[in-house]
Amino acid sequence: MPKSDPMSVDNERVRAKQQMQTLGEMLAQLAKPGELYERLDGNRVRCYACGHRCLILDGHDGVCRVRFNRAGTLFVPRGYVAGLQADPIEKKPFFHALPGTLAMSFGMLGCDFHCSYCQNWMTTQALRDPAGGVHVTPVSAERIVALAVGQGAASVSSTYNEPLITSEWAVDMFKEARKHGLRTSYVSNGNATEEVLDYLKPWVDFYKVDLKSFNDRDYRQLGGKLDTVLRAIEMLWAKGFWVEVVTLVVPGFNDSEDELLQMAKFLAGVSPDIPWHCTAFHPDYKMQDRGATPAATLARADEIGREAGLRYVYAGNLPGQIGGGENTHCPQCHELLIERYGFQVLDYRLTEAGKCPKCSTAIAGRWDAAKTRAALERSSVFDRHPRRVRS
Repeated sequence: MPKSDPMSVDNERVRAKQQMQTLGEMLAQLAKPGELYERLDGNRVRCYACGHRCLILDGHDGVCRVRFNRAGTLFVPRGYVAGLQADPIEKKPFFHALPGTLAMSFGMLGCDFHCSYCQNWMTTQALRDPAGGVHVTPVSAERIVALAVGQGAASVSSTYNEPLITSEWAVDMFKEARKHGLRTSYVSNGNATEEVLDYLKPWVDFYKVDLKSFNDRDYRQLGGKLDTVLRAIEMLWAKGFWVEVVTLVVPGFNDSEDELLQMAKFLAGVSPDIPWHCTAFHPDYKMQDRGATPAATLARADEIGREAGLRYVYAGNLPGQIGGGENTHCPQCHELLIERYGFQVLDYRLTEAGKCPKCSTAIAGRWDAAKTRAALERSSVFDRHPRRVRS
C-alpha cells in the first residue's frame, strides 16, 4: 500500500480548518439576537437553551459552538437549513403520533453533545470536526412551511442536529406551521432546562428524547449528564408534551440486561404509556470498533421493557427481523392495532377516538384517524420512503 504524503495530509487539514472557519463566519452572518438567556455584569450572558447553562464571556461561544456572545447580546442560529426532507413520521421515530403521515424535517448545524457514534455527525459536529460540514441554505420559515403544505405533510419537525440549541428558529417555524394546521415536533437528546421547555410548550406537540445510557460516567463521555436527561423526561411528561423515548442499543456500551432494565423501570415510573424504541446500532463516525446490534439483543430489550411495565415497546432499525416488534398492540387484549414494516404503516385499525376496536381500551398517543387514513390512501409503498425536498 503506498504511503500517504505527510505534506498532502497537512494541506488537507489546513483546508478543512479553513472551510470550518468560513462556515462559522457564514453562520455568524445569519445569526440574530436570541431569547433564551440572561444578561450578567461585564457583558457576560448565561444561556439556558440546553442543560449546560453556559456562562459565555463577551466574544466567546457556548459548548454548542452556534450560540455566541457579542457585547453582552447572545446571538443564535436563524434563517437557514443544512437538511430539509419530507420523512415518514415513523423515521423520527414517532409511532403514537399521526402514524403514516409525513413530517417536513429540517436541521441546522451543531450539537451540545459529541457522541462518538453519531449518525448525523456531518451536521452535528460540523463546527468541531474539520472532517464534517455540509452546505447550508438560507431560507425563511414561510418557505419551509409552504413546502410542507405542498408535500402533504401533517407536521414539521426540528431534527438532524440538536434542536434545543436552535430553539428560537424552531419556534419561528412552528408559529408559521400552526397557521396552516400543522403539528410540530422535536427530535432531541433531551439535555433540556425547564426554561427552554416552558418556552417550547406552546409550540411543540411531540417530543422524542434519546436516553443513551443509565450510567452517568458514560453520559459524561458523550458530553452530558444522566440526571439532566432523566429530569427532562419527567418534566416533558408532566408539562403535557407527547413523549417517545429512543435508546440506541450499542454493543459493549449500554446493552447489558441490567442497564436496559434500569432504563425501562425509570420510564415506566414516569408513565407506562411512554413508548420506548430500542433501536439497532451500526458502526459510524468514530465508533468503528464493534459490530452492529444483533436482532436477539433488541428482542431481549423488548421483553425487558414489557416486564418492567411499559405498555408500548418497539424494536427498530431491523425491519421484519424482530417478529412483531415494530407493531402496536392493545396492552389489554393484545389485538394488532398498527402494523408496520420499517417506516411503512401497512395497516391502521384504531377507532376514530384512538381506541382498540376489540375491547375499547384507549391507546395513549396523539391520533388523527382521518389524517392517517388519507395519508395511507394517498401513498403507495414506494412513496412511503423519505422524499427529498428542494427549495
